[in-house]
Amino acid sequence: MNALYIRSSRLLLAATLLLGLAACNEPEENAQALAPVAFHASDECHVCGMAISDFPGPKGEAVEKGKVRKFCSTAELLGWWLQPENRNLNAKLYVHDMGRSTWEQPDDHYLIDATSAYYVAGTHLKGAMGAVLATFAKEQDAKRLAEEQGGRVLRFEEIDQSVLQPAAAMPMSMGDHQAHAGH
Repeated sequence: MNALYIRSSRLLLAATLLLGLAACNEPEENAQALAPVAFHASDECHVCGMAISDFPGPKGEAVEKGKVRKFCSTAELLGWWLQPENRNLNAKLYVHDMGRSTWEQPDDHYLIDATSAYYVAGTHLKGAMGAVLATFAKEQDAKRLAEEQGGRVLRFEEIDQSVLQPAAAMPMSMGDHQAHAGH
């Protein structure tokens, strides 16, 4: 009976240790579950329902545990994220790094954290409906595009609904700037 007691105690101890180790890996599993997901030709935009692959420019996605919402543009992603009911979700936001991608075919190997990206608003580049926001991992890449294509560099926290309006995203012309300079 003593040997049976020792054997069952060892099994209980082993089971407890395995459960403890499994719990240690939970944050790692959650982090992996919130990793970016590749886009596919059949993906539709969560907001507008259009085929994502039909549009050039960077795309966006919101990854939650067990759920991925994909968007045909960074502006669609951010417009969705700015809705109060979405701000409370435990989602990780991703956008393409256009410093390492082509505008026509963004590379899913270069999806970056949207909250740390640099955004260029107001370029004349074509994208999906609404404002076009180019996204970059590096500030110098964003500044280069803004100089070449026109536009202004913004950070994630500077983007609100007014930036997502196509007319608001356009930089002021020199005449507009001079007219506002005296005010």
